[in-house]
Amino acid sequence: MITEKIGTRIRKLRKNTGLSQEKFAAKIGMDRTYFASVELGKRNISIINLEKIANGLNITLSEMFLNL
Repeated sequence: MITEKIGTRIRKLRKNTGLSQEKFAAKIGMDRTYFASVELGKRNISIINLEKIANGLNITLSEMFLNL
């Protein structure tokens, strides 16, 4: 499913920053449990929240979708 592919991509990018889920979620103003469910592909995440994550990773939305 696309949600799982996006979650896997987000997890990989977040791990490259060296931040835990908790620290990254706090950085972008998102609840850690919500963010964890995004990484697991269990959420149909909104474009607004995808933008928050991309901004927190210092990438564009289009970069987030590369190699899906």
